[in-house]
Amino acid sequence: MSADFYQSNVNRTKEEIKSLEKQINKNAFLRLGLMVLGAIGIWQLFSLNNIFLVLGAFLLVIFLFAFLVYRQAKVDRQLQEAKVFLSVNENELHIQDRKKNMYDDGETYEDPKHPYSSDLDIFGPNSLFEMVNRCATKDGVAVLHSWMDAPSSKEEISARQEAVEELKNDPEHLQAFQTKMLFNLGSKINLRSYIYSYFHDKSFQFGNAFYKIYVPIVPWIFLAGILFSIFVHNIGGYLLGLGIIHLLWTMAQAGKVSHFSNKIDKIGVSLIGFADAIKLMEDKKYSARLNQELQKKIEVESQQKKLSSIINELGKLIDKLDVRNNMLIGAILNMLALWDFKQVMAISKWKDQYEDSILSGFDAVAKYESLVSLSILAYNHADWTQPNILNDFEKDQLIAEDINHPLIPSNKSIANDYHAQDHKIALITGSNMAGKSTFLRTIGINAVLAYTGAVVCAKNFALPIYQLVTYMRIKDSLNESTSTFKAELDRMKFILERVKDIKSSYFLIDEMLRGTNSVDKYLGSKAIIKKLIELHGRGMLATHDLQLSELVNDYPGYLKNYHFDIQVHGSEMLFDYKLKDGACTIFNASMLLKGIGIVVESEKVD
Repeated sequence: MSADFYQSNVNRTKEEIKSLEKQINKNAFLRLGLMVLGAIGIWQLFSLNNIFLVLGAFLLVIFLFAFLVYRQAKVDRQLQEAKVFLSVNENELHIQDRKKNMYDDGETYEDPKHPYSSDLDIFGPNSLFEMVNRCATKDGVAVLHSWMDAPSSKEEISARQEAVEELKNDPEHLQAFQTKMLFNLGSKINLRSYIYSYFHDKSFQFGNAFYKIYVPIVPWIFLAGILFSIFVHNIGGYLLGLGIIHLLWTMAQAGKVSHFSNKIDKIGVSLIGFADAIKLMEDKKYSARLNQELQKKIEVESQQKKLSSIINELGKLIDKLDVRNNMLIGAILNMLALWDFKQVMAISKWKDQYEDSILSGFDAVAKYESLVSLSILAYNHADWTQPNILNDFEKDQLIAEDINHPLIPSNKSIANDYHAQDHKIALITGSNMAGKSTFLRTIGINAVLAYTGAVVCAKNFALPIYQLVTYMRIKDSLNESTSTFKAELDRMKFILERVKDIKSSYFLIDEMLRGTNSVDKYLGSKAIIKKLIELHGRGMLATHDLQLSELVNDYPGYLKNYHFDIQVHGSEMLFDYKLKDGACTIFNASMLLKGIGIVVESEKVD
């Protein structure tokens, strides 16, 4: 089971984190000891009055300190990655426990005027998007949103299904990819847009011809000077003076260097993480066509290097530039190698060489993130199935077997069957709270999953590509001075226009015209149903009005009655939430009112 896989990872990673934290503490003590002992040792060597011995000892301490800093940084990265990996696994357990997903829930995409997303809980808190999304980048979130926002073509859906079927069998790869990409989570910066604007900033220039000639040879000048001092004549004073000049020079240019550093150093680690994620895509062997296409998009044909190594190269250059933040190390490196200038010039050169290539992989990664999201859904729900996307919306009909609502826990959900082979509109009657609205949403939300390319919460689900449109949660609007009834009329007009203009429309209508009296409600609903039939519409309508079920007699083969009912045992009402053929004959409003102390007049005793 997926829960066992995630729990095992959580337990193992917690132990790994403890071990890494011990290594970090040990390394910190070693650095402190090296600085103390090194300072004492160098002080003692001054008594020998040998400048080269002192310089050698000083360089040795600096080298050992740099090594310990490097090792510390390596262990720090391992620790951070372990913590991210832990959060990825804990998040999966939280989702299975119906707790909030740490990824974007798509709330910004909520739109009450959308054809179906608001009524079907596609975006926002406790939504389908929140359940599915594992995209850490804004681009990935946008791609997954577009897949859920409208049906794709059958070819695209089939390609995603094939890709998901391949990826779901490698949960380790899925988690590794999530771990590498999680640095984007919660970031207000769109990494691709930020890099693009950075590359095209006119101030992204540094140095002149003299810089390009002099800066690369500075370390060789010092090396030659030291060798000259050892074997020919001591010029240590001149070397020290040159080093001070270099230090003052870099301090004078610190503002310009900071302009580079401040704009890009905050994404240095992010770029390395991004490169690692791309490398996972580069190294994996795919058989699914869509996965192969995305892998091809991250190839850099004009270069001998892989895209991951190109991005990683920039990230490392930025990390090197960040060494300037350590005042002691930065000062020494600037004295001996004009370190700041060297790294800024290297970044500028990298930009000129790779700026076109660096942006090529972002679209592929965004789509891959969305496929990873769908694949994790499939892995987590091994009992769900890939839907069958049919060819012809006019001839092929929707078929559902053991279909459940994906947002309802399995221990509370009741599966239903539905076949639309002998009708185009299902008219569903039933008592209050019997399950009509939930069933309509169950069909709709699973259709959205199907059109996204995901698995569905059913044993079998076959449907052509319909353009869904819903009428469920109709609300008034104080801002727009709209009453409930006016809002209902506006929504119904919207549905009728879509059914008229888009022949592949499929409507899900729950209790029409609630904002008017019972007579107008019945007559209006009847007229709307007739209009939908006249427009050759397809879909489902749920209603409490039993009289509407008589329309089946006028439109045999087009309308078909279904119902949800209740079983009454004494004063107790039992709901089985099962869809049944025919019109409902048992309603429960009177019994429900009686349960809260209100007796319907017809039940009064003289």
